[in-house]
Amino acid sequence: MKNVLQKVTNYVSTKQGMWVTLGIWIVILLILTFAAPSARDYQVSSIETLPEDAESIIASEKVQTYFESSSSLPAILVFESENEEVTRSELVDVVTLIKDEDIKGLDEVIPLDQLPPQAAEGFFSEDSSTALLPLSFNPDLETEDIKDSLNQIDKLIDNNTNLSVHVTGPAGIAVDTTDLFLRADLVLILSTVGIILVLLVVIYKSPLIALIPLLAAVFVYQIVMQILGIFGQSGLLMSTQSVSIMTILLFAAVIDYSLFVFSRYREELKHHEDKYTAMKLAMRGTGLPVFYSGGTVLAAMLILIFAQLGDYKNFAPIFGVTLVVIMLSSITLVPALFTLFGRKSFWPIIPRVGDEQVKTNSIWSKIGRFVSKKPIVSVTIIGLFLLVSALNVFNVEYEFDMLKSFPEDMPSRVGYEILEEGFHAGDLAATTVLFESNTEVSEESRITLLNTLSEQPLVNNVRIDGITEDQKVISYSMTFDKNPYDQETLDALEEIRNEKNIILEDSNLDGELFFAGETATSVDDRTYNNRDLLIIVLLETILILVMLMFLTKSFKMPIYMMGTILISFIAALGLGTFLTNLFFDIETISNRVPVYAFIFLVALGIDYNIILVSRFQEERKQHSVKKAVEIAVAHTGGVISSAGIILASTFAVLMTQPVQLLFVFGFIVAIGIVIDTFLVRGVLLPGLIVLFEKDKDKHQETIENE
Repeated sequence: MKNVLQKVTNYVSTKQGMWVTLGIWIVILLILTFAAPSARDYQVSSIETLPEDAESIIASEKVQTYFESSSSLPAILVFESENEEVTRSELVDVVTLIKDEDIKGLDEVIPLDQLPPQAAEGFFSEDSSTALLPLSFNPDLETEDIKDSLNQIDKLIDNNTNLSVHVTGPAGIAVDTTDLFLRADLVLILSTVGIILVLLVVIYKSPLIALIPLLAAVFVYQIVMQILGIFGQSGLLMSTQSVSIMTILLFAAVIDYSLFVFSRYREELKHHEDKYTAMKLAMRGTGLPVFYSGGTVLAAMLILIFAQLGDYKNFAPIFGVTLVVIMLSSITLVPALFTLFGRKSFWPIIPRVGDEQVKTNSIWSKIGRFVSKKPIVSVTIIGLFLLVSALNVFNVEYEFDMLKSFPEDMPSRVGYEILEEGFHAGDLAATTVLFESNTEVSEESRITLLNTLSEQPLVNNVRIDGITEDQKVISYSMTFDKNPYDQETLDALEEIRNEKNIILEDSNLDGELFFAGETATSVDDRTYNNRDLLIIVLLETILILVMLMFLTKSFKMPIYMMGTILISFIAALGLGTFLTNLFFDIETISNRVPVYAFIFLVALGIDYNIILVSRFQEERKQHSVKKAVEIAVAHTGGVISSAGIILASTFAVLMTQPVQLLFVFGFIVAIGIVIDTFLVRGVLLPGLIVLFEKDKDKHQETIENE
């Protein structure tokens, strides 16, 4: 691999190779832009998350098979009145208005005018300040068509009644989330480019140093989006959330690798007059580490193929394509662009032959000397900080209500929270319990099972919802005392599911119980997420360890590298959740956050360790362990800290997104990158190397120490 990469970078660093490389990238960009579709055409607000064999999915399919109306897409209209009370006659008028209008895709409206008074009471809150009206849409309707239909209903109600209405339920949430991400995409791109541009100019005081990496990132972004468009045309659905995170990863990684290349290029320009020779030597030092860094991130992303949850699996092809293009650009496009501009890349601070390499009084030179002389103090101080930060992971609480992740003023969330206040919390999303028997179920047996279910932990109410014609399958609607997404509710349903055979024995029934609905889905989601977290952590750790062993040709070094990254991740999760609670009043986080954070902090964090260790091993050929560490920290500290600041700021851009999951994820990754860049890579890892790596030539170490 090393020889192949060196041949590639040697050719790219020639005058002919530079122009050929740039020409190839331009041709590929133009062909894909005009001949291939864009990934934007295949983005969806959400994808199927749970696997087909999940208990709640099997239960839902059973419900749809036996009771066809259950397959519709529900929407809930939530009403409030200017008179502070919604009357039955007002709601009946609304039903009439909707029925008389030709609403595209609307399958069913609850016939409120035909219900007896006692049944109709269930659609009003106790004080009648709030009312709800369920609607059913065709599940095959496109989101844009649902939006048009809901807007049509909204106008009908606004023009003909004194009621205000909010739309919630799956249909309302689907429309709102699509709108949210459509608006957020442009903000994300502009914010990412803007913050990178500003930081590069401020840190390096050179406009071209800012523009060259961004130009490379734009090339890569456009090519990746078109390649993903081809994948989309072939059947790959891409969630908007995945594409948003991919965008951040793409810009961050391209900028990172560009900085590593340009830093070594600047160093070589101080030794060699010819810009082509300088780039050839620069890529000999950085080509393999940068390519290997991209390879570790790629491997980490491909591991997600082994996940069970759909949103994790969706990352694998999207990020895999992205990383392959980034890796190729880091050894071809990026060096070609820097070679094209040569010394002018660094204007106005142009490097000249004979310039001083690294100032002995620079901050990273001082840190390198301190760590080399006092490794125990360095490791102890940073280790204690990381340990204290990590302890907060035991206080992390998770949220399973997707709506709580959206902005407080989002219509479907507003409607849902109005329902929470006016109705019993458990009624917001009842659990469907399906009893399937091979024989006809008598009325007495139905009531017995109903009573047994009613006696289960936290169950508030159970009623019979439907019976098949052959009376072999019974559908029950079961509500809990607490919110359907509450941890206690999830625990209660999980316990009921685990004891379903005992429930049937107690009811003297022979058959099988199935549980469908939001709570059942959340129980499965929690179970699979815990399983995926364990699998991803184990597989990524083992895979990256093996890759590092090949790169470093060492057994001990990868253990330091991987160990410090894992500690850094736990510390970032603990400290990040503490700070989000302290500064942003976010008490619970999505259970996706730890997995997302692990994937990116480990994959990206190992990059910096690779750059440091590669430089250490290069210097180790001529110096003692302590001196090699000192030189490695001094020479890589500036570029890695700059790259870390930019990378952290880039991920912090996700905090502009209107989804709490992305906000918290972006914040925690930003915190983790800062910890890793300045504390782990700058102090902890070098300290461990000094403590555990031994000099073969003691005489050389003595001379250098003197």
